[in-house]
Amino acid sequence: MSHNTFGHLFRVTTWGESHGPALGCVVDGCPPGIPLTEADIQGFLDKRRPGQGKFVTQRQEPDAVRILSGVFSDERRPEPVTTGTPISLIIDNVDQRSRDYSEIATSFRPGHADYTYFAKYGVRDYRGGGRQSARETAARVAAGAIARKIVPQVAIRGAVVQIGPHAVDPARIDWAATSDNAFWCPDPEMVAVWEEHLETIRKAGSSTGAIVAVEALGVPPGWGAPVYGKLDAELAGALMSINAAKGVEIGAGFAAAALSGEENADEMRAGNDGPVFLSNRAGGILGGISSGQPVTARVAFKPTSSILTPRRSIDEANTEIELRTKGRHDPCVGIRAVPVVEAMVACVLADAYLRHRGQTGGGQFAPGTSARLAGG
Repeated sequence: MSHNTFGHLFRVTTWGESHGPALGCVVDGCPPGIPLTEADIQGFLDKRRPGQGKFVTQRQEPDAVRILSGVFSDERRPEPVTTGTPISLIIDNVDQRSRDYSEIATSFRPGHADYTYFAKYGVRDYRGGGRQSARETAARVAAGAIARKIVPQVAIRGAVVQIGPHAVDPARIDWAATSDNAFWCPDPEMVAVWEEHLETIRKAGSSTGAIVAVEALGVPPGWGAPVYGKLDAELAGALMSINAAKGVEIGAGFAAAALSGEENADEMRAGNDGPVFLSNRAGGILGGISSGQPVTARVAFKPTSSILTPRRSIDEANTEIELRTKGRHDPCVGIRAVPVVEAMVACVLADAYLRHRGQTGGGQFAPGTSARLAGG
């Protein structure tokens, strides 16, 4: 009943707090024989790492990962590979400033989970939010790196497509451009607009929200299951579990409510290796099962709740107070959420692949195609 684990066959349990000595995860269900080193994981953690610009938290954490178990190498096999046993990962915390939170030890910050944690457990780690902190997502990113090794045929990429009221025109999205700026922005012309907006927000001690788009290319048809194992339901649950996420859309999402049936239905024509879809409003998932189209989703993140503007609240004694949050915080949490979103998609897809292989024997693509799943 602790609910610190997600996944079915590919299972991830995260542990640790923001201001504890370390955090990490245990990944269970990873198949044996997959090459895996700390360097394979570190590159993804570096993308999420704090302190890499004035528009993210200035907490300086190297986020250096160590593999404690689940891989093996010797003189006969110098390259470490997974053994099929639980993979334990640890990331040390080195730059905690717990004193920043001493004044809120008995106070509930508006917009945070302080009150709900206290109401449920009767005790909470107020230092940086403890377990509720977005610092926990470093462990998810590490697990996502392992998940990508299980489904190497799938390419997962994310981008920030909106910060505050400033949204990227879908027609101008260039996925390759996300690596050229600190905002994961797929439209170079929008970078200056976001910089100006965030500079104003940052100097005011306030925060703003964002929307992150993600797509997975190379997902074959057949992953997922009807009714209670829907791939889109698994994705939505995983993405909604990320700190500050307040909404998830698959494919056209909420915009589908304004479409006609003719507009919404993704028409198909015959191709050499199966159907060719003329659009992808379904987001690559039909009836809970992948269609072979790119799997697409969007996640809305609320403004960071830690702001300098005094807000009305209460304390543990139910006394009314006025509270301002000190410490180092992201003016827009959505910026560093991109690697986390990608990681959660990777974990869901790795799990879906293993479940599909377990049910169908490693099975083929849908009828009419000749390719096989990796490892099938």
